[in-house]
Amino acid sequence: MPASESHRPNSTQTSPEGDGLFEWVDRFLDILAHGRGYSPHTLKAYGQDLAEFAQFLEAWGVEQPDQVTPRHLRAYLGAVDERELASSSLQRKLSSLRGFFKELLSSGHVASDPCVGLRKRRSGRYLPGVLSPKEVEALLAAPDPTTALGRRDAALFEVMYSTGSRASETVSMDRGQVDFARGLVRILGKGRKERLAVVGSHAKRALQAYLQDPERPAARVQAGDALFLGRNGTRLTTRSLERLVAERALAAGIPRRVTPHTLRHSFATHLLDRGADLRAVQELLGHAHLTTTQIYTHVSIERLQAVYEKAHPRALAQPSIRTPPVSTSEKSPPPSPAASAPAAPSKRPEKPKKARPRVDSPPGND
Repeated sequence: MPASESHRPNSTQTSPEGDGLFEWVDRFLDILAHGRGYSPHTLKAYGQDLAEFAQFLEAWGVEQPDQVTPRHLRAYLGAVDERELASSSLQRKLSSLRGFFKELLSSGHVASDPCVGLRKRRSGRYLPGVLSPKEVEALLAAPDPTTALGRRDAALFEVMYSTGSRASETVSMDRGQVDFARGLVRILGKGRKERLAVVGSHAKRALQAYLQDPERPAARVQAGDALFLGRNGTRLTTRSLERLVAERALAAGIPRRVTPHTLRHSFATHLLDRGADLRAVQELLGHAHLTTTQIYTHVSIERLQAVYEKAHPRALAQPSIRTPPVSTSEKSPPPSPAASAPAAPSKRPEKPKKARPRVDSPPGND
């Protein structure tokens, strides 16, 4: 959905003063799209969240941002809580509201931020799905090398696992971003932030073979300098990429859902498992904050714990060893005379009594 599209149902674009909150939402999304480089997926989610909030406020008679109070926000979030959404969805809704009113405050359209004082919703720890190294090898070997699409998919998967790129970053790669001499690719990430990623030797060979493939379709005009093309010569889309990964994973015999992000998770986890520095992994993933990268340390620690419990002899509590009872059906040998004699009871050695001094009885007491 374009950022300029109005989020007010069955309405036409008017001035902010005439259309109220919905027009302010559209202006905010335009700023995110053109000024901050937010992805279409994020813009769509924020637009839906803020439009829902604006519709909720219509019942309260609130039409302008400067009429919104903390009470309105608490009422809205309480209504959202009753829907039992995922904690990540609740957090995103709160984040969209914070960003919306922060922008209005900085531009002078509201005198105060009604989100100040709202408590941040706690989200449960989400451990990403990760493939084992053997499963990654099976996935990378799944494409058919005798077909043009198979050779494309082989290069595609190798590049994703080598660079840890997101789905949107992968399909937006251009040929000019790849430096084969240095083994690097320039990735345009979230917020239009650029980073360099390493193209390993396997990925480099697969990518060169794909680009030199005579059966590679000619790129259409709208594809530009796209690195990965669909069968009709257009730029590959994220939806097509998700479908390809799922189909190839099924063909590789991986018995669970696999997405492009699963390869990204596996890339980070395998690096940490082999001793990579957390800060280096943060840079390779393009994370703005180290706390985002730290989720992969939980995965690595859990894997280490599983290995430890399986391999270490004293990792788990062992059952106590008991002497098995002697069966009554078995005849025991006759006891020896010494053994049949009753054992003398054990007594503690008595301490020698001390001699008490003699005391004569007083007279008259006989």
